[in-house]
Amino acid sequence: MEHILNGLNPSQREAVEHIDGAMLILAGAGSGKTKTLTARLAYLVGEVGIDPANTLTLTFTNKAASEMRERALKLMPATVSYPPLLCTFHKFGLLFLKFHIEKLGRSNTFVIIDSDDKKRLLRSIAKELKIDLNISFIASEISKYKNSLLTPEVVIQKAELPDYKKVAEIYERYQANIEENNLVDFDDLLMLTYKILDENDELRKETSNRYKYIMVDEYQDTNELQFRLLEHLCSEHENLCVVGDDDQSIYGWRGANIRNILEFADRFKNTKTVKLEINYRSTDPILKAANTLIEHNSTRLGKTLTSHKGEGDEIKLLHSLDESMEAKAIAHQIHELLDQGVDPDEIAVLYRINALSRSLEEGFTKEGLGFKLIGGMRFYERAEIKDIISYFRVLSNPHDDFSLLRIINKPKRGIGKASIEKLQKAAFDAQLSLYAYIEQSINGQLPVIISKKVSTALTELVEDIKVLQEEIQSSLGNFISLFEERIKLKDHYAGMVDGFDRILNIDEFYGYFRDAAIKNPDLTLDEFLNDISLQSDQDQIEEDAITIMSIHAAKGLEFEHLFVIGLEEEFFPLLGEGCNMEEERRLGYVAITRAKSDLTLCYVDSRFYKGRRKMIDKSRFLGEAGLIQDTSLKITKSSAFKKGDLVKHKIFGIGRVQAANKSGKEYKLLINFGGNKKEILSSFVQSI
Repeated sequence: MEHILNGLNPSQREAVEHIDGAMLILAGAGSGKTKTLTARLAYLVGEVGIDPANTLTLTFTNKAASEMRERALKLMPATVSYPPLLCTFHKFGLLFLKFHIEKLGRSNTFVIIDSDDKKRLLRSIAKELKIDLNISFIASEISKYKNSLLTPEVVIQKAELPDYKKVAEIYERYQANIEENNLVDFDDLLMLTYKILDENDELRKETSNRYKYIMVDEYQDTNELQFRLLEHLCSEHENLCVVGDDDQSIYGWRGANIRNILEFADRFKNTKTVKLEINYRSTDPILKAANTLIEHNSTRLGKTLTSHKGEGDEIKLLHSLDESMEAKAIAHQIHELLDQGVDPDEIAVLYRINALSRSLEEGFTKEGLGFKLIGGMRFYERAEIKDIISYFRVLSNPHDDFSLLRIINKPKRGIGKASIEKLQKAAFDAQLSLYAYIEQSINGQLPVIISKKVSTALTELVEDIKVLQEEIQSSLGNFISLFEERIKLKDHYAGMVDGFDRILNIDEFYGYFRDAAIKNPDLTLDEFLNDISLQSDQDQIEEDAITIMSIHAAKGLEFEHLFVIGLEEEFFPLLGEGCNMEEERRLGYVAITRAKSDLTLCYVDSRFYKGRRKMIDKSRFLGEAGLIQDTSLKITKSSAFKKGDLVKHKIFGIGRVQAANKSGKEYKLLINFGGNKKEILSSFVQSI
């Protein structure tokens, strides 16, 4: 079937024609990895004669699985009577459990619960145990434990900090509950599949012999559990072909283990490595910058992309005074592109952190540019921002019941749903606003119908509102500091899984408010709220619009005309505790390689940072990519380990990194192994 190999370059063809044994296809951005993977599957079935039932191809999304299945089937002969199994990891787990969950003493009539069901159950358990922790945080931790194959018993034994002891207690109760009710959560689909294979040697051999040719897409995104599951699946043959790009591993924060791809050849004997380095997407100048930047990473397998397109325009740098000027300048350039007949769908603006979308949304709206925000809510629609706006509306008009109900127990004040409903009914009967009824009730003018605890909490809330109303009258400029001091919204969001992003959004809003007060000394809170309403109540934008999105959301996409904003220290790369410079650099690489022919990298002199305007340095990545010559720029290589990482040692087991310091060519890690703290060199542990 010659047509399967037609149109493949030599490296792609080499990968397709390799049949037995482990193979790593190191596929650079835009190098045709999907084409190679689907051609190989079609070649195995249609040319070599492998039974489709003996193949298994695993992906991360249903969309990817659907696209690959369609493309592979087009290449296969009509004589193929049934399609090969091509699905996500979790779909495979579901199919496996339907046949084999009885081996765990469970019935195959199990029900899968989604993330909302999971949180509802966790909330109920936390309430029973009188534990007041953020539910998203609890759900995320339990997911991490399952994907690290940590049972509740192990977590209870290892947990050291008070909050993690509470999570361990909830985890134990949660797991007992779902097993008792024959429920399975998303993480169980893989964890239970692994457990069954691990405990049943004959079944492991049988399953491995059934799936004699296994392929995995986006292998750099696999976690510890997925790797160990693959080990079992290919244990009888090692015919495992993985496709991925270590330079595009950007999901460490959600459990992806880059070591899976970096150490693939060490873990599977006689691995054949094929590098796909011809890029069909971008021009030479774009790839030159991407290659130059990523070479500063020390933990990578190494490859250099070359352009099939060849020469093109140089990368442009856009330097602005602040984020408002940046948005205006980008909008002006986009207008010029649209006037030239460019399709809006071929234009995108990317950012590293969500808070940066606010200035773009506002600037584009003012300039009359239609846009769609992908992979996230618009700035003013985010829960934390709506909370602040609701507080502001209550300060402006305490009798706004709608806004008061949103913030009456946020942050948590111990005011339950039953108390709120009782107050609402009493206020309605008395023909008063909710606030008026509460105020008169706590002042003794009306009967007290709530507990002393709730009454105390409401007294404090009313006091906060009055103090803040007085501050608005005297100094709008100093109001925000007092607002956060009294309300403590940032503390409320700090414990959440995405707390860091939410706090950045709150700081962005605070900074925007301060800036508005400075620019207009006569500004009133009502005027500010009216301006916000005009920004947040825009009509839904049609599909034919410019795309605004985060770099994470842009992975796998491409655009003819691309702008990347926020190329400044502390914004991109993101700095501080928990940040991994090598992953930040990989994000830079992903951002640059989304561009086909026209790329503009943007940076400003000042931007809001933690709620205040601050002078800020241009990103080290501009220097590392060879785009500017500036000796003051930081050019760094850094550890792949960071504080907070879970790691595994062959003797001490699983621990959490508490510090990472350079020691010769590697790093000395201070690791807490369940209360036993050890200093270990990084080469003796692996990330999980």
